[in-house]
Amino acid sequence: MASQTASQAVWSVLLPSPDDTVRFAARIADFLRAGDLVTLSGDLGVGKTTFARALVRHLAGDPELEVPSPTFTLMQLYDTASFPVVHADLYRIRSASELAELGWDEASDGALLLVEWAERIGDALPEDRLDVTLSIDADDPETARTAVVTGYGHFSARIAQTQAVESLLERAGFADADRAYLTGDASTRAYERLTAEDGRTALFMTSPPRADAPVLRFGKPYHEIARLAGDIRPFLAMDAALRQQGVSAPEVYAADAQHGIAIIEDLGSEPFVEENGPIAERYLEAVALLARLHATALPASVPQGEGAYSIPPYDLDALLVEAELVVDWYAPNVAKIAIPASGRNAFTSICTRLFGEVVGRDTTWTLRDFHSPNLIWLERREGLARVGVIDFQDCVLGHPAYDVAALLQDARVTVPDALELKLLGAYAQLRGSMDPNFDMAGFVRAYAILGAQRATKILGIFARLDKRDGKPQYLAMLPRIEGYLTKGLAHPALGELRGWYETYMPRVVSPRAPASPQRESA
Repeated sequence: MASQTASQAVWSVLLPSPDDTVRFAARIADFLRAGDLVTLSGDLGVGKTTFARALVRHLAGDPELEVPSPTFTLMQLYDTASFPVVHADLYRIRSASELAELGWDEASDGALLLVEWAERIGDALPEDRLDVTLSIDADDPETARTAVVTGYGHFSARIAQTQAVESLLERAGFADADRAYLTGDASTRAYERLTAEDGRTALFMTSPPRADAPVLRFGKPYHEIARLAGDIRPFLAMDAALRQQGVSAPEVYAADAQHGIAIIEDLGSEPFVEENGPIAERYLEAVALLARLHATALPASVPQGEGAYSIPPYDLDALLVEAELVVDWYAPNVAKIAIPASGRNAFTSICTRLFGEVVGRDTTWTLRDFHSPNLIWLERREGLARVGVIDFQDCVLGHPAYDVAALLQDARVTVPDALELKLLGAYAQLRGSMDPNFDMAGFVRAYAILGAQRATKILGIFARLDKRDGKPQYLAMLPRIEGYLTKGLAHPALGELRGWYETYMPRVVSPRAPASPQRESA
């Protein structure tokens, strides 16, 4: 049970046995960070030592680590993979002034502080702290304990979030499941694989609301202009909508939209690529799924709770702000070129004319990240249901060529030219069989334009991930994206844009060694 005031949140948990105390300490440890202060309170014999030892061992990743009580040494320092941990016992401290003599400031700099008898320093306690008070449970005094966790200051939100996670896991039947973090993607989302004692698995997804961002233009930050999801709600709405269309999106077992968390079906990890590149048969099925979706009259809004979610349009502003990332991030940080104002204006003018050809035409659900990292092969299902799809929260109403380009010009694996043409032909044949008015020539032109837009955007995004977010691994994929863009610029529709690159960023259109066909992980 949790309660919350303006300044604090309180969470009360019954711990029936010492083993439960150990597990609870590990749960608390998972949301602690360097610089945090945890105060540990309670009478003698309530399990403070058990809790402290379990917390330190969990952070150190060593279940056998010796963690003696600091009653006589006053402070014990432990190095962990993430940050140092200082375990202190202040019972013999008479005032806060004595801490300086212990070298408290030096030891605690950049460390997690786990402090027993913290009340001995009274008002010197900082406003932001987590207090864990253990007491004997009156109904089972031999083994059971009650933990009351109080979050003060910024800990209030963390306690509320943790309590929401615990409640969600219990609702979905995974309260005692083992949790293993999965490799993240380029977004702020995080995933854990849950494994219950009976062998059932699921994924725990955290998709927090986007943090406040600086205004870029029109009084809006970048993500709003680019029509990117601001929280988990678009994912939940589109997941249900896709499943309604027979697409193998993961079933949502439980969700808490307010806290940005969900427990979803584990579709597995069978990929669409192998060591030497795409698995053609699986890519053909993915193309067939797109063709069927694009030939279907899909609604512009879908159910969401008691209301509806309106899928945003992939409008000109969104396409432009994405493409301009190449000027803002790739040019100065990778190409080492400063684009003058006249060059930027020319780029925007050219792109405005190009993207204007496709905006609002033949609109359909554009999943936006329909490529190998987000496709999972489901061998045991039948037909197009074998194509498992994830990562569609940024779905917009756009031209059908965009998702085809995303799949066939995959940032993480080279799609050979011959396979790209085969897949394009398969898509066209399927669309033509379902829609006699399908315009193949117009589709190919849109494919070239949107492929160039996507490649241009990704060059900027990967440069930004390196420079701003400290993720240099994405730079290894730039030659592949540059290759796709160079190939796309050869289309007659893109002659003016190619001329711009030749003038302002010749690096992109200069011949270079082709990228390795092997799959990239990021």
